[in-house]
Amino acid sequence: MHILLLNEYFPPDTSATAKCAAQVADALTERHHVTVLAGRPSYDPTERHPRYLVRREVRGNLVVERVGSTDYPRFQMRRRVLNYLTYLSLAVPRALAIRSDVVLAMTDPPIEGIAGALVAGLSGRPFVYNIRDMYPDMAVGSSIVRPGNFTARWEALHRWALRRAARVIVLGEDMRDRIIAKGVDPGRVVISRDGIPIPETLPSPDNPVAREIRGDFRFVLVHAGNLGFYGAWQTLIRAVQTLENEGVGLVFIGEGAMKSQIEAMAAGCRAVRFLPFRPASEIPLVLSSGDMHVVTVKRGLEGVVVPSKLYPTLAAGRPVLGVAPEECDVVRIIRRSGCGLAANPDDPDTLVKALRGVLHDSQQIRNMGQRAREIAVSYDRVKQLRIFTETLEEVVRE
Repeated sequence: MHILLLNEYFPPDTSATAKCAAQVADALTERHHVTVLAGRPSYDPTERHPRYLVRREVRGNLVVERVGSTDYPRFQMRRRVLNYLTYLSLAVPRALAIRSDVVLAMTDPPIEGIAGALVAGLSGRPFVYNIRDMYPDMAVGSSIVRPGNFTARWEALHRWALRRAARVIVLGEDMRDRIIAKGVDPGRVVISRDGIPIPETLPSPDNPVAREIRGDFRFVLVHAGNLGFYGAWQTLIRAVQTLENEGVGLVFIGEGAMKSQIEAMAAGCRAVRFLPFRPASEIPLVLSSGDMHVVTVKRGLEGVVVPSKLYPTLAAGRPVLGVAPEECDVVRIIRRSGCGLAANPDDPDTLVKALRGVLHDSQQIRNMGQRAREIAVSYDRVKQLRIFTETLEEVVRE
């Protein structure tokens, strides 16, 4: 079959959705033809493109068509919105002209699902909606926009797109619950997680990268990844400040919109360190460095964002510290499997109590890491992408 995939970002863009779109396209092209309709690279791309109206690249069963949207840097929000608008104004007419068996839309830009539903409806094709981040819930919950008439209309259009979708593919159980609560038939909501390859061997934790990250902390919590609006950062910082004299350290590796605010929260605390991103080749060494790896979602965003950092942590056999509501996937997985600890994102004392219970129990930490490694096979990337492919095939058969 021929699949039309709509997402503004695609490599050489380096966003998470660009990488996910590329993984999905690669999996689908093993059995089908895929046309990706993207914009000019603008999200920290590894290469820039000159101006054009349409650019077409053919790679076996994959065709990448790029419309000539603006390519302003993502850090300037007004210009980033202009990237969105120019992409949609060019991509929607082009999508209507591309013949395909099914329309698959992701969530870049944030109204891509609405555009995908419109294209599918006007052309009489089935529509599959792959939600990576849920809008407008995420924009409101992160205080990026205020609730009002604009967000109410956005939500109404989003629910229209959800009703139009033959299938809604989501990243976890908590996101599935959110979608069903919006009135979508549970039989049309499918979970396909951001799986990871499972390494056969793991690096020794005694390596130069791990030693640099750990420093002189006795017990190290690592948060490696984006420092965005979604995290319970204040709870995390306050708990570590309480434990500062007990050898506990918290190391942030990465950047993000909230980094400066998090640095301000941690000002004067010797137990918190900030390090830059490491090269992709060093990720296994970074994962080997922490006694526990932090996955955090603040209350109100459960099911709106589903942090993918959980799965590499499990594959690395490292215990997980979930600072998130009980409804979150990360906490559900921790509770079911025993692969880590969970704490209330609004209460630093619950986090302090949980950590004190394992600070001097190395055997319990080893057991958690072993359970993490054991359950990681459930989230193997090949298995998760097979679910994705079979869902699209089922829609076209219907």
